[in-house]
Order: sequence, then structure tokens, then C-alpha cells
Amino acid sequence: MLISDSIPLLWLIYALMSLVVLGTGYMAVRFLPRLPRLVLVGVVAGALWMPTRFRLPLLEEGEFYSGFAPAVVVAGITFLQRDGGSMATAMILLVLGVGLGALAGVALWLLGRGGVKPEAQDAPAERPSSSERREPVIG
Repeated sequence: MLISDSIPLLWLIYALMSLVVLGTGYMAVRFLPRLPRLVLVGVVAGALWMPTRFRLPLLEEGEFYSGFAPAVVVAGITFLQRDGGSMATAMILLVLGVGLGALAGVALWLLGRGGVKPEAQDAPAERPSSSERREPVIG
């Protein structure tokens, strides 16, 4: 059951909160052109959503708790604990997630462009005469 098991509920809340962060972040950088905006949001998404394994020692000698967590969280915790071995793995996956997020942003930008048709590029632009009414164009 989703409510009785805390780990799936924790991941669900993390996913929803990260979507809120990405949505508000995308709207916050509206002053940027579309390509840098998508790359920036992709970088943040890659950092937020790249999972990695972790292993924490328990109070009993020789026992460990292991599981999955976002690489940015694991990297932060291992930095505070000064655990270089675990931090290296988390940082490699974090950089990989950031790179994949940037590539996803560029791919979204390329898909959103729609491509320029060659015949439309060669045709001269028609200018309306001064007596015709012209509609305002934004952007």
C-alpha cells in the first residue's frame, strides 16, 4: 500500500516537489532565450532526478542500510561525512545526470523548432502597402 510504506511515498513527494521546482524555475528564467532556458532547466532536472545507491552504517557493528536516493542528496551527505569513496560515485553520477539533462534540453529545443522549409526560405517577404492595416506582432 502506498500510504503505509514510507519509501514509495517519499519518492512520490520528491517527484512532485521536483516538478514544482522545475516548473517555477522555468517560469523564473523567462527572460532568457528558449535554448539557454531549456538547457538550464534540463541541467537542474538531471541533477534532481539522477539516482544512485547509498550505504549507511547502522548502530550495530557490521550492519548497513542500503538503498537508492537522488545523487545530489547522496553527494551532499557524503561531503558532510567526508566519505570520499561514496562521494566519488555520487559525483560521477551527478555529473552524468547534469550532462544528460543538458542534452535533453537541447533535444527539446531542436524538436520545438519545427525546422525551416527550404521553399519558404527562398521566397521574398511580401510587404503590405502603406494603406493596408498591419496587425502588431509580439516576439
